[in-house]
Amino acid sequence: MEYAKNILETIGNTPLVRLNEVTKEVAALVLAKVETFNPGNSAKDRMAVKMIDDAVEAGLLKPGGTIIEGTSGNTGMGLALVAIIRGYKLICVISDKQSKEKMDILRAVGAEVIVCPTNVEPEDSRSYYSVSKRLATETPNSWYVNQYDNPSNTLAHYEQTGPEIWKQTDGKITHFVCGVGTGGTISGVGKYLKEKNPSIKIWGIDTYGSVFKKYHETGIFDENEIYPYITEGIGEDILPKNVNFDIIDGFTKVTDKDAAVYTRKIALEEGIFVGNSAGSAIKGLLQLKDNFKKDDVVVVLFHDHGSRYVGKMFNNEWMRERGFLEDDIITAIDLVKDRADASLVTVKTEELVGHAIERMRTYGISQIPVTDISGFVGSVDESDLFRLYFEDENCANRPIKDIMNAAFPVVESDVPVKKIAELINKENKAVLVALKNGTYQIITQHDVISVIR
Repeated sequence: MEYAKNILETIGNTPLVRLNEVTKEVAALVLAKVETFNPGNSAKDRMAVKMIDDAVEAGLLKPGGTIIEGTSGNTGMGLALVAIIRGYKLICVISDKQSKEKMDILRAVGAEVIVCPTNVEPEDSRSYYSVSKRLATETPNSWYVNQYDNPSNTLAHYEQTGPEIWKQTDGKITHFVCGVGTGGTISGVGKYLKEKNPSIKIWGIDTYGSVFKKYHETGIFDENEIYPYITEGIGEDILPKNVNFDIIDGFTKVTDKDAAVYTRKIALEEGIFVGNSAGSAIKGLLQLKDNFKKDDVVVVLFHDHGSRYVGKMFNNEWMRERGFLEDDIITAIDLVKDRADASLVTVKTEELVGHAIERMRTYGISQIPVTDISGFVGSVDESDLFRLYFEDENCANRPIKDIMNAAFPVVESDVPVKKIAELINKENKAVLVALKNGTYQIITQHDVISVIR
């Protein structure tokens, strides 16, 4: 009979699958190393076993001990599988930007989950780095994994993933493309492949808000590059010891939107249900397409499973809220829907400038349409009133018709936001939209900026 003695024996030997649609503009043969076939549905299963094995051998983890780790979710899942089989306790410290699915899955496999804020410095006592380290000092008979700096992370992929890819491609691989987070996967696979063939190129996929790309190119750790981002599993605001920059030939950065869009494309066009970092990897690969020739063999690693992002990238409402749905055209009515039933604030030609100033103050607005019995005939902008005050301190008593600008353009409610943006400029500060109920609303530059992603 053929069977595994336990679930851990099913880790590894994941398939290599040709990509056909999402990479059709790439001249080379593109193959995906689909790590979701591991029992924990990610590449992290490999290094979870390796790190625990090495910790036990070194006497760092004792029987019945507690494993503590800061994780984006996938490493936690791998550690949980080992903890279940070998009788350890597990505490996972996770940032609040990670998907609810990841947190629920970790709890389902017995892990205690502690959630920390994302938008804090790594040294902050609330960060998941700091909380993990503190818990390790406070918890008896515990071991802090520290996947970022633990060399067993890289070693697992040097011993397993790299040799698998080399064997599966019959040594014909020319490029390896991989998202970079802790750095273990790209560094371990890259080291093995370059030992086999130094001409193989190793490309890292980074995200905006992360320091990797600039540091690799300049040696500068630029804190100005660090800011919150949505993409999960790749990028860092620290330099993990597992990132071997000497192994990596180059980086390309992928936006949050592109990562989300291409995550969905992989599912829809290839039938492979994978996670957010896979979307980043494919978009990054397309950005690098000029580096690939017809006879090249490009392997891209898909880290984890799409089930962990059902409430995010695979949820239309979540995508729409962030402006990530490509087929959604934002129109004028979308910009004013929250105030479509409110009355438009206007001022008449014969009213005084002081009346317009008072309305701006009362309603917290910067532009006001001017009307007379024929309709809209002019406009008033706060910047013009500001300049006017220094030219004439008594301007508040002048009639609006003496100082007003040209009337704002009027558009229909179904006009795309791009057209509206073209109408707003230095001379024209707003646009009026004609609503279906016969009323009007104003669209300002701020409204347009609010929907830019």
